[in-house]
Amino acid sequence: MENEELLCEAARNGDIDKLKALLDAGADFTYFDQGGLTPLMHAAKHGHAEVVQCLLDASAPWNALSPSNLSAGDFAMDAGHQDAFDILLNAGIQAELILGTIARKENENGAINGEYLEDRVSFSEDKLMDSNSKAVMMEWEKPLMEAHAKAVCSAGGHILNIGFGMGLVDTAIQQYKPTSHTIVEAHPEVYKRMLSLGWGEKENVKIVFGRWQDVLDQLESYDGIFFDTYGEYYEDLREFHQQLPKLLKPGGIYSFFNGLCGGNPFFHVVYCQLVSLELESLGYSTQLIPLPVKDCLAEKIWEGVKQKYWQLDTYYLPVCQSLEDCE
Repeated sequence: MENEELLCEAARNGDIDKLKALLDAGADFTYFDQGGLTPLMHAAKHGHAEVVQCLLDASAPWNALSPSNLSAGDFAMDAGHQDAFDILLNAGIQAELILGTIARKENENGAINGEYLEDRVSFSEDKLMDSNSKAVMMEWEKPLMEAHAKAVCSAGGHILNIGFGMGLVDTAIQQYKPTSHTIVEAHPEVYKRMLSLGWGEKENVKIVFGRWQDVLDQLESYDGIFFDTYGEYYEDLREFHQQLPKLLKPGGIYSFFNGLCGGNPFFHVVYCQLVSLELESLGYSTQLIPLPVKDCLAEKIWEGVKQKYWQLDTYYLPVCQSLEDCE
């Protein structure tokens, strides 16, 4: 215990030589002190970039969380320590590229897509809920969905949306009068409600019922695509991105609901960068447009909801386009 306290002290003070000596002596770099902070968190909080790198090289976990749900990256970000932040961001991206630990953890904590599709859902004026009182979609997202619709409809033409939910983005898409508007929805109750609301009777709307993975052969090529499913995870989003070269026309715009790690600011940045890198490897540029959402998220909005799926002040709306079109 004494060595671990000394390790935290050395990290706070930026004493790299003392820190290395303690690590060589076997001090536990995963130790949480009485304040709930690890040596890496202390180093990040005080901007000691060299110490941060040393601890990461020793395999200190970059994604450990304090009792207040903050990681070392959050401490560096909040304090404006850019060098320490950049080191931690790079470590997070590299780790998630290889291991995907956060994505796997979120997957383990939630229902798999198949379970959601067999689950009963309930509709109210401002939310769509599953049987476990988890929100599938909520009315506060409406301004975000309108911004997504504006992006994917900017070239006009033929539009594809994966996931109807409450119909927020599809209602916004209709305002742009696309040539065609294809909606893929997999949940039988949501599909039934779509039909009852008259979506199947709109002249330019084509509804495809089923999981997107199962109906790809019914899809064509589109000028704008939006992706927002429930009960799926980062691996599913990644799998959909592999389909973009077939589904998105040259010059087309793609966007997706960016709820990646919406409960932790630093993890969210890691995943924004990660998805941008992976899309770049497929030939797409990603612009992340910041939209303030703090004023949309009064505490009363979450009444009756088991879990807040979004807790950040800013939403980064992704606008993706072929790199060739951006040149």
